[in-house]
Amino acid sequence: MTKQTTLPPHLLNGLTAGRVIPYCGPGVLDLIPGGSPVPAAPEALAAILTAKVSVPHKIRNRLTAAAQFVENFKHRKTLVSLMNGAFEQKVTPSALHIFIASLPAIPLWVDAWYDDAAQNALAGRRDWGQVQGLSQSEHFGTWTGYYDAVGAAATEADAAGWNTLLYKPVGGARPAGNYLVSDTDYVEVLTEIDIQTPIPPKVLALRTGRHFLFLGCRFNDQLQRTFARQIMKRSSDQHWAVLPGELTRNELRFLEEQNIQHIDMPLEQFVALLNDEKLEVRA
Repeated sequence: MTKQTTLPPHLLNGLTAGRVIPYCGPGVLDLIPGGSPVPAAPEALAAILTAKVSVPHKIRNRLTAAAQFVENFKHRKTLVSLMNGAFEQKVTPSALHIFIASLPAIPLWVDAWYDDAAQNALAGRRDWGQVQGLSQSEHFGTWTGYYDAVGAAATEADAAGWNTLLYKPVGGARPAGNYLVSDTDYVEVLTEIDIQTPIPPKVLALRTGRHFLFLGCRFNDQLQRTFARQIMKRSSDQHWAVLPGELTRNELRFLEEQNIQHIDMPLEQFVALLNDEKLEVRA
């Protein structure tokens, strides 16, 4: 396959006009200057958890199973403490985070990892807030938690007035240490996600008719595919994913099923092209 060297037509205009929703996975942390100070992949996070707690060898590399073992045998509080430690350091936003935060119209930004780089990129503004997925082990019956631009607890009604909603479906380290990470966490959510119960109402409204741009995501894991599929449900019928190199059979099938155009280039190159096109537009 010939690698792409240009961006799809109208992608920058769609981002600038708020018609394209950025959907970031842990892979965007590979762009952090000097390297990410927090784990940038599920396998790296699993290694941190299992370095602190002895976990059976067969599940050591499986994040959700390793987290479930810690929760079962060391208590949920231990798991949360380990997660807080893994994501204790604040993350300096990458060029991609800064680019997204600078867009003139960004109604929704999906950030499917636990770090705070997106929050830090938005920190200079006060017209945004975030909604995070909550574990039913700690917040039974409540699926999401809202926080304003300074990290104070907020409500769904407050979110109606925000120009930008940062949606962290699997939780986040800040401001409150919310994590969907264990098998039980995901079973609870997946039981309801097909009927959209765990997805915030404003997300349901904002995705309608819009396109998604997947950045730093891989779809070789069923959980990642399920979350992406349910979050983008009832949106438009055209999306993009920046995925360099060969894709797995499951990834190819998922892209075809969801009508996601494969942009085959390194994320660093994609960001450089975005910034180049932005400069050309300004000129």
